[in-house]
Formats: sequence, structure tokens, C-alpha cells
Amino acid sequence: MDISLNVNGSDRQFSAEPGELLVERLRDGLGLTGTKVGCDTGQCGTCVVRLDGRSVKSCLVLTASAAGSEVTTVEGLTPPGGELTGLQEALRQEHGTQCGFCTPGMVMALGELVDKAAQEGTAPTEPEIREWLTGNLCRCTGYHSVVRGVQRACAASAAGRQDG
Repeated sequence: MDISLNVNGSDRQFSAEPGELLVERLRDGLGLTGTKVGCDTGQCGTCVVRLDGRSVKSCLVLTASAAGSEVTTVEGLTPPGGELTGLQEALRQEHGTQCGFCTPGMVMALGELVDKAAQEGTAPTEPEIREWLTGNLCRCTGYHSVVRGVQRACAASAAGRQDG
């Protein structure tokens, strides 16, 4: 079937099999390998992307069901200059990225939380951050540094709003 998607700001058209998963299309069909395949069952969160602005596990989404949507992968977050996003930089500063396998999925999921907090002018509590992390498994960090990174990113975002 013919599918049309907007991926990272670019319109893409291709033919897809009815059972093709979005993660397969992104990685194998479009070469966007920042989206990882971990468990293929929606348990680990390494495949999280944004579908029409919402975090989803792309191993649970059929490509055909995403037709006409906007998909953002971790590659789509990088500004033209190549610098890190505020959340990525905060995770780096707080050592929230160890081996890095889970990092793209966490950045996509937690980025939605940081964006939501910025829009609402609030800062998520540690339990709220940990709740957002429940869909992302990490075997390296113990999550403490990830939580600190999200707190840092939210604080930097709030400071930017006050300065701007």
C-alpha cells in the first residue's frame, strides 16, 4: 500500500506491506537508526518516536496506521548547527547517558515531558519524572542521573523564559 509520512520535516512517500512496523520503516527503509529495536514488544522504550507530537513506541505502530502523520525521530531533534537540545545537554552534564542504547528513546519520551512543563510553566516533580520513565528501560544509569538531567533541562527552560 502507498504511504505518505512527514518524517523529521520531510515528506516521504513509499510502499509498505500491511504488517510493516513503523520502527522497521524508520530504521531499514529510511536509514534513521537512532530509533533502536530492543524488545519488539513495547517493553523497553528504545524505539520511542513522536507521532503527531506524542511519544509512541514505534515497534507497536503499524506504518500504515501512521499514514498522513508527522513522525519525529531523535535525528529530527538536531538543529541545523548540530548542537544538542536542552534535554540532551542536561543529560550529558548529569551523566544520564551511559552506554547510550536507551538514550534516543528516553530523549524522545522525556522531551515530551520537558516540552509540556515549559508550555505549562511548571516543573515536574521527581515522582512525575520517574513515572514518565516507566516505559524506558536502562541497565546502566540507575535513573538518578536521568532524573537530574530532566530537572536541569526544566530549570534551564524556565530560566530562559524569565530572561526572554
